[in-house]
Amino acid sequence: MSVEAGRACDWSAASSSEQCAAAGATDSLTFQVKPVPPFRLDLTVQALRRRAINAIDRWNCTTYRRILVVDGRPLGIEVVQIAPSERPRLQVTARGSSLPPSARLAVISALSRLLGFDRRLDDFYAAAADDPGLDQFARRFRGLKPPRFPTVFEALINAFACQQVTLSLGIQLLNRLAAACAPGLDVQGDRAHAFPSPDALARLEPDEFRALGFSRQKGAAMVELARAVAGGRLDLDELEELDDAAAVAWLRSLRGVGRWTAEYVLLRGLGRLHVFPGDDVGARNGLQHWLGILEPLDYDVRRVLARWQPFQGLVYLHLLLWGLHSEHGKPTAKVRRLGNRMLR
Repeated sequence: MSVEAGRACDWSAASSSEQCAAAGATDSLTFQVKPVPPFRLDLTVQALRRRAINAIDRWNCTTYRRILVVDGRPLGIEVVQIAPSERPRLQVTARGSSLPPSARLAVISALSRLLGFDRRLDDFYAAAADDPGLDQFARRFRGLKPPRFPTVFEALINAFACQQVTLSLGIQLLNRLAAACAPGLDVQGDRAHAFPSPDALARLEPDEFRALGFSRQKGAAMVELARAVAGGRLDLDELEELDDAAAVAWLRSLRGVGRWTAEYVLLRGLGRLHVFPGDDVGARNGLQHWLGILEPLDYDVRRVLARWQPFQGLVYLHLLLWGLHSEHGKPTAKVRRLGNRMLR
């Protein structure tokens, strides 16, 4: 978002209902946000959702929708981009029952993480201008901001769901979990649900996760995590203060967390854009194909990615979009030569 006079954001009221929120509860509020340019809502939401079947983060080609819980109440959020990428402006609408005055700040806080609209990528674009590989991505997906889950807890549950299964199946499992455990609202004739809270998952038994399609091991790991967080024995916010190595070690001390899960949380939970989850086979295969590299890549993709420090996480997100847009054609000769040089 724009930075003026030391402020981290710039928003303006756009409806009388929002102004009423300052005095007391209201049922809806609308305001505008100016992201740091360039910004494209469509690309950012696609990277956030990962698959079109995602029922928690919804997109209908013009509007992003999600259910948030504020002070125990479900709140329906709608975001529309109303100005172009280089001068972006978003209109945000929140609807619920007796929204508290704190709702606006809670929505802004959540959306700034989910949509990354306050992240500056000037250094990335400058580096890309002189690099045939990055330039291909930066031009095609200009305006993509790095999305992240609103909490580390949500990042961990997402990672658990997607471990050792296809991404599509993992997201289907998360949809079932939300429908079974999280509050919801009727949105355009359809029931939409928030992401489950630690308190909600802490009340489940491992066998109840199995009934939703999770393995016994995943169910046990999620219950243990949820109960530790809900009971105050585990503060996931402590991760923000740790460096990468310490954060990975801290995460791997948790049940069910391996190397891929820990690195995934660093990128998509903590927003560390220099982290490329090296055990992500899909991302490695995409990188191999994009660069025209003949031999398969293993966990140690640093030899390929070293050229792009500290933007490896952004490369990961761009590869995700590249796959979603079905652009797996042959790499250009210039990019293919670059990929082969990286292995020498």
